[in-house]
Amino acid sequence: MGLQTPLFAEHERLQGRMVPFGGWDMPLHYGSQIEEHHAVRRDAGVFDVSHMRVVDIEGLGAQGFLRGLLANDVARLQARGKALYSCMLNPEGGVIDDLIVYLRDTPEAPTCYRLVVNAGTADKDLNWMRAQAQGRDLTIQPRTELAMIAVQGPQARSKAAAVLPPDLREDALSLAPFFAAEGGDWFIGRTGYTGEDGFELMLPAALAPQVWRALVEAGVRPCGLGARDTLRLEAGMNLYGQDMDENVGPLESGLGWTVAFDPPGRAFIGREALDTRRTDPGLRRFVGLLLEGRGVLRDHQKVFCGGREVGEITSGGFAPTLGRSIAFARVAPDAGMDCKVDIRGRLEPVRLVKTIFVRHGRPIQQPSRD
Repeated sequence: MGLQTPLFAEHERLQGRMVPFGGWDMPLHYGSQIEEHHAVRRDAGVFDVSHMRVVDIEGLGAQGFLRGLLANDVARLQARGKALYSCMLNPEGGVIDDLIVYLRDTPEAPTCYRLVVNAGTADKDLNWMRAQAQGRDLTIQPRTELAMIAVQGPQARSKAAAVLPPDLREDALSLAPFFAAEGGDWFIGRTGYTGEDGFELMLPAALAPQVWRALVEAGVRPCGLGARDTLRLEAGMNLYGQDMDENVGPLESGLGWTVAFDPPGRAFIGREALDTRRTDPGLRRFVGLLLEGRGVLRDHQKVFCGGREVGEITSGGFAPTLGRSIAFARVAPDAGMDCKVDIRGRLEPVRLVKTIFVRHGRPIQQPSRD
């Protein structure tokens, strides 16, 4: 038996299929993963993401600490509520975790930040942060009393409006993407992990069941981990532990855009290793694969080009929006555009493409048809 979120009873009431995930018991689906996926692409879906860990970092030393801790630069947060996606690296340049950090006060005197880290790495992350924070003027506070609900899809924000606190509703509905608004114990980010518009709601755990029920009654479809995975794969979003980990850094995971190498004098953990790696002619590429043969692309399948093995799939599966199988893969720098993947002993043709397959419900990568 794993840990249970404040919404566990709601998942049971809706007959969700529960599975272990990152030490938690979480819903895989509520009957049809495919229908849940399409609901998010076409209308609105709701996810329990309370297994994610919210961490507040506050104090006069908070900005300097985070500028050295993260590969991206929190000095880029130039407005209250602005969010930033970053990797947190070890000295070898491997990824300890990927996370979102929000600025909670003014950029002129930044002392309050909120981080959201992955469930399976939360304890490791906190231990690492606390070790790096020794002697600094700041506090690191996990907010375990909060639940987190993601409402995603083209109709998500309008359907969620009625459940938002009245005094926060107008601010939340006027948010630009990757910004947040807060009031009282509520924190609302216009962020997500599906490639669709929507909110991520952080709120007191005691309120989570009634908010969840209100969203379902408003026509927002409950969705599980299965749909969350196919949605993020179509949207070109990495999954920690598969696409990158402590031995694989951002430059080999399609996350070079999240590393702030400027200004040159900012000494963040892992910088020296990345400075060396970024000029390595053998640096592996992180690419998308579109299956043009038969079968399903899966993690760890081998990629071949010109009769030689050039890489391996890191994430793969069936893409409901495309009606075809897609994947991310790490391949040799000289891999060609047309390769093959070993699927149960058969070499099936794939095309190397960008890692974003669907944007706001619209396919942007199409397979060639015979």
